[in-house]
Amino acid sequence: MIFITVAIIFFLDRFTKIYFDNNLPLNHQVPLIKGVLSFTLVHNRGAAFGMLMNQLPVFIFSALLAIILIYFNLKKNRGRGLSLYNFSLSLILAGALGNLFDRIRFGYVIDFIDLGFWPVFNIADSAITLGAILLGWHILFAGQKDKTCIL
Repeated sequence: MIFITVAIIFFLDRFTKIYFDNNLPLNHQVPLIKGVLSFTLVHNRGAAFGMLMNQLPVFIFSALLAIILIYFNLKKNRGRGLSLYNFSLSLILAGALGNLFDRIRFGYVIDFIDLGFWPVFNIADSAITLGAILLGWHILFAGQKDKTCIL
């Protein structure tokens, strides 16, 4: 189930990035729900909120390190099924792979979801954020007692 989760998120991220990169002019905003949600194609050469602009080697190294650490942690916990802990790491892994793919192939990350009040982001960013929230929840409230499968 971990592989399936990572594959689904990765391919959904790739599909949406390819679609918007091919069908939306750079920095052009297409409102979907006026004042709430738009699609705006952005080529992000920085990290969250545009920090560390043009630091590609740092981003590639940190993503590779995170991917390796998450992979070995998931491998170690393989027998637990898709627990909340493993699911959260799977989301983070899929998001890291999606954005790493962009950085290696293009030198930037393709972003397109625009809420207006937040920097433009993508499916990979959403997976990383949701995974981090779930991981934090697990660490704070469930701890190592959580052996239940969520899928």
